[in-house]
Amino acid sequence: MLLRRLFTLLLLLNPTGFLFAMPVQDYLPKQANFDKAVPLPSATLGFEVGERHLRHDQLKQYFNTLAQNSKRIKMTSIGRTAQQREQFLVTVSSPENLTNLDDILAKRDILTTNKKTQDEPLVIWLGYSVHGDEISGANAAMVVAYYLAASEEKSIEDMLNNTIIVLEPSINPDGMDRFVNWVTTYRGSANNSDANHIEHHQNWISGRTNHFWFDLNRDWLLLTQQESRHRLKYFHQYQPHVLGDYHEMGANSSYFFQPGIASRTHPLTPKQNVTLTKELAKFHAKALDQAQRLYYSEENFDDFYYGKGSTYPDINGSIGILFEQASARGMQQDTINGVLTFEYGIQNHVLTSLSTIEGAWQNRKALKSYRKSFYQQAIKQAQREKFDGYLLSETKDSYRLSTLLDKLTQHQINVYPLSDDFSYKGKRYVKETSYYVPLEQAQYRLVQALFNQETDFPDNTFYDVSGWTMPLAMNINFQALDSTWGLELADKPWSTKDISHASKITPNDTDYAYAFEWHHALAPKLLNQLLNKKLKAKVATGGFTSKVDGKKRVFTSGTIIIPAAIQSTLNWRNKLAELASETNIELVTINSGLTSQGIDFGSSSFRPLKQPKVLLLGGKGISQYEAGEIRYYLDETLQIPVSIVEHSRLTSIDLSNYSHLILVNGDYKALSGGNISQLKSWVKQGGVVFAQKRAAKWLAKQEILSVDFVSQKQIDQLFDSEQLNYQDKEMLSARKRIAGAIFATELDVSHPLAFGYTEKTLPLFRNSTLIMDVGQQPFITLAKYKAAPLLSGYTDKNLVNRLAHNAAVVAHNYGKGRVIATSDVLAFRGYWLGSAKLLANSLFFSKAFSAPVKD
Repeated sequence: MLLRRLFTLLLLLNPTGFLFAMPVQDYLPKQANFDKAVPLPSATLGFEVGERHLRHDQLKQYFNTLAQNSKRIKMTSIGRTAQQREQFLVTVSSPENLTNLDDILAKRDILTTNKKTQDEPLVIWLGYSVHGDEISGANAAMVVAYYLAASEEKSIEDMLNNTIIVLEPSINPDGMDRFVNWVTTYRGSANNSDANHIEHHQNWISGRTNHFWFDLNRDWLLLTQQESRHRLKYFHQYQPHVLGDYHEMGANSSYFFQPGIASRTHPLTPKQNVTLTKELAKFHAKALDQAQRLYYSEENFDDFYYGKGSTYPDINGSIGILFEQASARGMQQDTINGVLTFEYGIQNHVLTSLSTIEGAWQNRKALKSYRKSFYQQAIKQAQREKFDGYLLSETKDSYRLSTLLDKLTQHQINVYPLSDDFSYKGKRYVKETSYYVPLEQAQYRLVQALFNQETDFPDNTFYDVSGWTMPLAMNINFQALDSTWGLELADKPWSTKDISHASKITPNDTDYAYAFEWHHALAPKLLNQLLNKKLKAKVATGGFTSKVDGKKRVFTSGTIIIPAAIQSTLNWRNKLAELASETNIELVTINSGLTSQGIDFGSSSFRPLKQPKVLLLGGKGISQYEAGEIRYYLDETLQIPVSIVEHSRLTSIDLSNYSHLILVNGDYKALSGGNISQLKSWVKQGGVVFAQKRAAKWLAKQEILSVDFVSQKQIDQLFDSEQLNYQDKEMLSARKRIAGAIFATELDVSHPLAFGYTEKTLPLFRNSTLIMDVGQQPFITLAKYKAAPLLSGYTDKNLVNRLAHNAAVVAHNYGKGRVIATSDVLAFRGYWLGSAKLLANSLFFSKAFSAPVKD
C-alpha cells in the first residue's frame, strides 16, 4: 500500500512528551530509503527543520536547491508581494509529467466536461502558512517535498507517475518574515516555555496579516490582494481534486481536520463533497492515532464562507480540507496538554500532508468522477433555475464596474457585454455600461455564491461572515432576468482588454476652466494628486449647467472645477490633463464662468479644497484589520498618504499638523485624560475626526460624538430566554451576534458627504451589534437603515427590527471641527468600494457642510 510505512515513525520523545529538533528523516516513515543525491534541508539551511524559525528567503533557497537536484521537482515563480518577496509554487511529479505539464493541465479544462476523467492525473494542492505566524506549515512543506523527491519506494514512484502534487510553502511571505523577525529577536539561548514570554506575544501588527494587514485567508473570493490574485491564476490552471489548507490555532487546542460542523456547510456545496471529506478524514485519523496524537473533527469550524482556502475549492469542483495545529507561536510553550514545541506542530502537519496524499490516491477514482459530475450537474441545475442570469449596470463609474467584471473573470466566470440596448421591466440598459452573467455556465455555483442574497439559514452560527454579495459591496445595480427576450450579447466574454479609456484633452491657454465629476471611484485620487501638485480646485455644492462642445451639460453637486483664474503653478494645464488621463477620468473643458442654470463659477457655492493630512491611530487593542482596510483604500487605491501613530505616542504628537484623525474599531481606554483633552481641543479648533464602531462609541462616551448607543442590556432584552435550556446557550449567543451581513440604508444624497452618489439606497456592511440613536437632532444623519434593512446574510429578526430607521452614518459640528461616525465597516476587506467613497468624502468635503448639535 502506498506510504504503508507512513505511520511507523521514530518518535523522539523526552520524558515530558515533547519533541526536540531532529533530522528531516526522523519526521518521515522509519524504514523509507532516500536518494542520497537529493539534498537534505539541513545541508542548505545549516540547521535542522524545527531547530529555529527560517526566513522566507531560506525557504526559497532550499526549494531552489531541491529543484536543481531532483527531476521530480519543478519551481514556478507566480509573482511578488508588496514587499517584493517572491511567491512560488513547487510542483512534484514524475519527470515525464513535469516535462509535459502544460499539455497535461490544458487537457483538464473545466469547460471540457465530456472527456474521460480516469485517464487524467490526480492533482493535489497543499497550501501552507497563509497566516505568516502559523509557520509550522512552511516547515512541514520542506519535509514533504524532500520525502517525495528523495524517496526510493516503488509506491511513491508509481503514485507520482499518475499524480501532480502542488506545494505552496508560504502563501504569505511578508507576514512570515514579520513573525520570524519577532520570535528570533526575543528567543533566548535557554529553553523557555513560559506562555507569558514576549516571544509568544507579537506587536500590534502581527505576522498573521500581509503587508497591507489583510487576512489572506479571507481573500480567495474578494481578490483585493496581489498574493491572492497571483495564486488564483494557478489554482484554476491546476484545478486540483483535493486542496489541503494548513493552519495553526490556540496553544491549548490539539489538532483539527475537516469535516467541520455539518449544519454549517454552504448549501451550494454538494453533499458528495462532505462524503469524500469524511473518507479522507479516515486517513488523517489513522495517521494521528498511530502517532498517538490528540485531535478532533466535526466541531468549531464551518464550511460556509467561500473566501477561505478550505472552502473556495468546494465551490470549484474540489475537496478543500482545513487542518489546524495547536500553535507554540514560538519555539515552545506551556499548555494544558503539556509543553508544546514547534517541532511537534511540524510533525503533525507532515503526518496529515502525507495522509492527504495517501487518502486522495486511494480515492482517486471517486475524486475524478466527483470533479466531472460537479460541473455537469452545475449546468443542469442552472437550467432548472427560475431565472436565466444576472444583468449588471453602472452608468456613472467605470472603475467600480470594471473592478467587478475583472474579479468575475478571474474566477473563470463568463460575463458578456451587451451588443445592443436592452429594456427590462420598464428600465433601459445601455449597451456601453451593461453586462450579462448567464447562469448556464460551468461556474454556475460560484456565480450564485457571489450574487446570492440569502437571509434564512438552518444553522445561524457562523465562523465568519454570512453575507458577501459582491455587486452590493461594489454598489453595482444587478437584476436577475427571468426573460432574455430581446437581449443581444457580444460573441466573446468581457476581458480587461475591453476597458474603455477616457480621451485625453489637449489644453489650450484660452480655456476658462476644467471640470470632472465626482462619480468615478478614483476621483478622490485625481483631486489629491492635483492638490499635491499645487493646483487649486473647488467643489460645487450645488448643480449647474454649462456649455461643453457647444451643447448644454448638467453637472451635479460634487463636481470639481479647476478655474484658470486662481492657478499659479507652471505648466498646470498639461499636468492636469496628464493626471486625468492616468486615472481614466473624463476631464471637461469649460469656456465661461457664466452658467446657463445653477451656480456660477465665481459663486461662494464653489468651496475651495485643501489637501488632507491624515493621521490614523493604532496600537495594541485596535483592530489591525480595520486599520489595514482604511490604509489600503486611502494609501494604495487613492494614493493619499496616511500617517500611523500608536496611541502610546499620541501625547507627543502635535495634532495641529493634521487635518483628519481616523479611529477604527478598538479599545481606547489606554488614552489618558490628557489625550482626551488634547483631542477635544484639536477638533474644536477645526480638526476632523472619523470614527468607526467601538471608536465611535468611545467618542460618544467622551461627549465628542452627540449620539447615544443602545446598551448591551437593551440588546439582551430583545430576546426571551426564559424557556431556554443550557444546551440552547450557543444558539442564543448566535442570535445576539451579527457575524457579518449586508444592510440597506437610505442615503441623504443632498449632503456634501454623499457627493458622487446618485441613488438613495446604499448597501453597508456591519459585523457588530452597535446601534446608534440620534434622537431628535436634525441634519446630522447621513445614512439610516431602511424599514426592512437586511439584504444579505444572517441577522436575527429582533436585531433587524431594532436597527430599522436608526442611523448608520452621522456627521456634525464640534466647535470649528467636525465629527463623523459610523457603526458599520465602510471599507470592509478592501472590496467595499460602494461605501468606501464616504471615507474619501470625509477627507475632502468635511467643511462643506455644517450641522450644529444641541449642547
